[in-house]
Amino acid sequence: MSHQPTPLALFHRGEPGDPPTEVPYPRVIPKSPYLGMTVVFGVMLGFAAYAVLIPLANQAFLGIGFLLRGGGDWQAYFADAAAYRLPDGPVAGHLALALLIPISLLLTRHVHGLRPHWLPSVQPGMRWRYLLMTVVVAAVLLNAVVWAQWALGEMPAFNDGQPGWASFLLLIALSSPLQAAAEEFFFRGYLLQAIGSATGRAWVGVVGSALLFALMHGLQNPALFAHRLVFGLVAGALVVVTGGLEAAIGAHIVNNISSYAYALFSVTVEELRKVSGISWAEAGWNILAFVLFGLAAWWLARRLNLATTAP
Repeated sequence: MSHQPTPLALFHRGEPGDPPTEVPYPRVIPKSPYLGMTVVFGVMLGFAAYAVLIPLANQAFLGIGFLLRGGGDWQAYFADAAAYRLPDGPVAGHLALALLIPISLLLTRHVHGLRPHWLPSVQPGMRWRYLLMTVVVAAVLLNAVVWAQWALGEMPAFNDGQPGWASFLLLIALSSPLQAAAEEFFFRGYLLQAIGSATGRAWVGVVGSALLFALMHGLQNPALFAHRLVFGLVAGALVVVTGGLEAAIGAHIVNNISSYAYALFSVTVEELRKVSGISWAEAGWNILAFVLFGLAAWWLARRLNLATTAP
């Protein structure tokens, strides 16, 4: 039985419910006379939490890193971490962004009165087998495009790695998946569902969440903005045609870890941190990789006969 959420309930007092049957992922929030208002309220609350809690958590994690390193000069430590000269900087950022997962789940539960397990997929819940398979597919296809660029001389030459690359790579590999999953939970999960349910149109949820995702990355040139926008559009489209977040999370994890790994052995992570623009050629290669992955992930989902609507 479907559940009608209490309008504008900051903390939903009833038991969480389920969506109507046979609805696609972008429209799982049940209709109500006040759905538009609850969505506006939820999105504003989500971005408020993003703006306030994430920076505070980042500072807290840096403080822990500072203590683990034995203290000393906080200003010097903070400058090195913030510039990504120390792995503490990206790791603290990743762990802070991981808070977007509980934020998204709490918004789903307490603003819309929906059981949080409808956020990962319409199964409901996370389809772990498909997630792991998409990580493998992304690792092959995204890196194949990078190696094609390298073979054509369009990538920086590789070197022996920046000092301390092993610890950088280990800590990034452990923390980056949390950050990637968290951004997908918030942008392709909560925001796509909220916008899609409020408008009744899946494509509006896909486009709206992709635009917000690209804009939230701050200062960037048009090519880099297009690169991030297309990633959001492909990831959002995959959410619609596969019924869940798994493919988007898989691509995001591989893209992020690969970016750090190549930076460690070509430029530096500090230089990667400063990037605010890329060429249209580089954007084109990245877009090609995302599209190829999207097609492969869609084909795989069809082969696995994954559900795309709520049961």
